[in-house]
Amino acid sequence: MEHRHLGRTGLRVSRLGLGTLTWGRGTGERDAADQLKAFWNAGGSLVDTADVYADGGAEYLLGRLIEDLVPRSDLVIATKAGSVPDPYRRFDTSRGHLLGALDASLQRLGTDYVDLWQVHAFDPETPLDETLQALDIAVSSGRARYVGVSNFCGWQLAKAAAWQLATTGRTPLASTQMEYSLLQRGVEREVLPAALDMGVGLLPSSPLGRGVLTGKYRHGTPPDSRGGSEDMAAFVAPYLDETARLIVDALSIAADGLAVSPLQVALAWVRDRPGVTAPIVGARNAAQLEAALSVEALTLPAEICLALDDVSAPLHRYPDHDWSTL
Repeated sequence: MEHRHLGRTGLRVSRLGLGTLTWGRGTGERDAADQLKAFWNAGGSLVDTADVYADGGAEYLLGRLIEDLVPRSDLVIATKAGSVPDPYRRFDTSRGHLLGALDASLQRLGTDYVDLWQVHAFDPETPLDETLQALDIAVSSGRARYVGVSNFCGWQLAKAAAWQLATTGRTPLASTQMEYSLLQRGVEREVLPAALDMGVGLLPSSPLGRGVLTGKYRHGTPPDSRGGSEDMAAFVAPYLDETARLIVDALSIAADGLAVSPLQVALAWVRDRPGVTAPIVGARNAAQLEAALSVEALTLPAEICLALDDVSAPLHRYPDHDWSTL
C-alpha cells in the first residue's frame, strides 16, 4: 500500500486507515484480529480509534492485539479524546479532562505513546487556547507524537491551526478528521480549503457514506446491515433519500463500466481528492475489509471522476466561494 505524509509533517501513513468504531461492540476479538492482520499484511499502518468507542473497549482490544499479532512499531495509532457520556455536555476539551483521558487511553492501549492524538470535537464551553495547551503538553511529555482535531468546522479549524503556527514552541496541527464521501461533501465548502491552506491533512471518516455507497441498500435494507440494526438504523437513514439514490445509481453504472464494485469506485474517488491523506475504513469482518483494501490497485479515469463530481456536487452559495462567479 502506498504511504503519504500526514499534512505538512514528516509522519507518513498508509493511504487507507483502519477504523475501529465497532470493535468491542459489534466486532469481537477474533474478527478484530483478522482485520488487523489483513490490514498489516496489505501494508496498512494507520489505525484509528477513540476513547469512547465501546466505552474504551476498542482501545483495550487494539492494545491486546499489539505486539502479539502486529509489531507496535509498524502501526501509526491514532486515538481521540473529548467526547463524554454526559447528557448535559457532549464534549469536554478542558486541559484536565483531555490529559486524564490520554493517560487512560495509553493504559488501555498498553503503549507509552500514541502517534496521533486528536480532539474529538469542538467544545464551546472551553477556551480554545486551553484545549490547544493540552495538545502541546501531550507532545512535550512524549505521550503523543503528533496532534490533530476532528469535527471542527472551517473557522474552528482555521483558528486552531493558525494559533498553533503563530507562537514559537506550539505544536502544529497535523490532521483533521471529518466525514467525507460522495454522499457528504460539505467539507469542501470551508473545511477542506482551510486544511489545504494551513497544511493540515484530511482523514475522511465514513468514506463509503455509512455503507450506502456499497450499493447494498439499492433494493431494500438487508437485515444484517447497519441500516437494519436497531442501534445503527438512525445513523444510516439520512443517506437513504432520493438524492442519495441518484448518486448510488450513477456510482453503480461507473462501477459496471470499469468491471469493479461500487465500493471500490467510491473509495478511490475520496482517497484521491485534493487534500485527502487517508480515508478511514471500518468493517465488521476481514472479508469486508479485504474488499476495501482491493482499491489499492484502482485509479479512476478522469472522465469517471468528473461524472461523479457532477452528480454529487453540493450546492455552494455566497460566501463559500469566489463571490464574483455568482
